[in-house]
Amino acid sequence: MIETASSFQPPVWLRNGHVMTLVPRYWPRTISLAELPHESRLFTTAQETQLLGVCHWQHDRKAAPTVILVHGLEGSSESAYMRGIAAKAYRIGFNIVRMNQRTCGGTEHLTPSLYNSGLSGDYRAIVNELVERDELRHIWLVGYSMGGNLVLKAAGELQATEPALAGVAAVCPNIDPTVCARALEEPRNWIYHRHFVAGLKSRLRRKAALFPGRWDLSCLDSVTRISEFDDRYTARDGGYRDGADYYDRAGARHVLDTISVPTLIITAQDDPFIPYSMFTTPPILRHETIRVVASPHGGHCGFFHWSRNGEDSYWAENRIVDFLRNGAFGDAGVARYPARWDRISCT
Repeated sequence: MIETASSFQPPVWLRNGHVMTLVPRYWPRTISLAELPHESRLFTTAQETQLLGVCHWQHDRKAAPTVILVHGLEGSSESAYMRGIAAKAYRIGFNIVRMNQRTCGGTEHLTPSLYNSGLSGDYRAIVNELVERDELRHIWLVGYSMGGNLVLKAAGELQATEPALAGVAAVCPNIDPTVCARALEEPRNWIYHRHFVAGLKSRLRRKAALFPGRWDLSCLDSVTRISEFDDRYTARDGGYRDGADYYDRAGARHVLDTISVPTLIITAQDDPFIPYSMFTTPPILRHETIRVVASPHGGHCGFFHWSRNGEDSYWAENRIVDFLRNGAFGDAGVARYPARWDRISCT
């Protein structure tokens, strides 16, 4: 089902997709996690591959629900939205695991591979480890943009085989990378496109210094489009035939129909490079456990408005925390599992 975001009312000057995308990234914000317990942990997800997680455990971690947070392209566990959700969700009783995707957050040395939108197996492995090693029983997956695609894909692949998976939330997920890459390369999106391409090229150079001979960088300087980079490097590194094969197979759109847990997708109709039309297809509209909250405004993962009702200005973060709180504890604050949509308020 699709709902409008009735509680999200940005000021007029923010009702532009580009302005809304950029302003929250530069708006002054202090997020202190100093008072939270802190543990760095390496998760082995594949041969020669480890992912770094930053864990904030409740006093009794086994009794508490857990949320795994996954950032977007060129982000990290230290991205502001990751820290923002972590602070809020920990405060209401959740264990927090802030993940760095492969090679992100200064972890290029932990794997010889690059990261990509199809590596949902990493997050299935992390869920499995938390269940088997830590005996956690109520786990939520939350992701932004590329991370949103990864957690949706992981949830669809887990299907009903992992009863500990309680719910999934994604903000502006790129569920069809073919469509999203095409939109990102439109001239109007040059500022984001240039940022992502420059970041990916710099990261590859750092990786190549750590793993000599793995990639041929002779053509790297000539790469100007993200589709070129993905065709020459990301796809082949990830075992795909080419960029087109990678974009097609990596999208969570293929497995959305198998998701069996409550799922919240927050998106904006004016997102510059995550086309809203992706979320209006029959498999999503008719899905019993997927709820799409689509605001006319919001940009790409922006959703910034003046604080109200005791909340801060970061609307999407607060709706995710509502989803987690009501799914895990219910309206009366009593622990209950699994979450049910008839008790969850997202707007």
